[in-house]
Amino acid sequence: MFHYTAEQLNKKQQYKFVSGSVIPRPIAWVTTLSKDGSVVNAAPFSFFSAASNELPLLTVAILRKDGVSKDTARNILDRKEAVVHIVDQTVVEDMNQTSAPLSPDESELDQTNLTLIDSLSVQVPSIVEAKIRFEGILHQYVPIKDEHDNIVTDFFFIRVTDFFFDETVFDQEKEYVLTDKLNPVARLAGNQYATLDEEFTIVRPT
Repeated sequence: MFHYTAEQLNKKQQYKFVSGSVIPRPIAWVTTLSKDGSVVNAAPFSFFSAASNELPLLTVAILRKDGVSKDTARNILDRKEAVVHIVDQTVVEDMNQTSAPLSPDESELDQTNLTLIDSLSVQVPSIVEAKIRFEGILHQYVPIKDEHDNIVTDFFFIRVTDFFFDETVFDQEKEYVLTDKLNPVARLAGNQYATLDEEFTIVRPT
């Protein structure tokens, strides 16, 4: 087995090893609104998960570049709200377009044919084409710092206020998300993505 200590690795290697091993990762496709309300930002983030069985909490880690916060992080801190969309195969190309590094006064959505709709509980618009989305407010912010006390990651807990499921991917009677109908896309490493080719059941021990 190959072994590396963290001290042996540079930052690029550390990120490469983590992002290539912690797979597959779901993608949070996040829309936010600029502080003055003039620009709708959209961007995908794969350091994304859930955080509690007591509260409807989503976590999104937004990595800084050269110590600078990304537009999404600044917008969440400014307006305390966001909409998180789940990425499926029908929107993956548009999702990729919104990963383009644009200036804060440009909207990534202008590079796509996506449709925006007013949200119910937040001022941030939602993407119509996404089959699952969560409107949410900022529950907690944790700045992740390095050994020199520099912030390297903006880590957010987003509390969901509203859940939206397209009729084609949700069994309302059983309250199940139909994963085979949703066909979510997961992030791997580099430019690689994956889908759920097979679903199987293992019963947990009691």
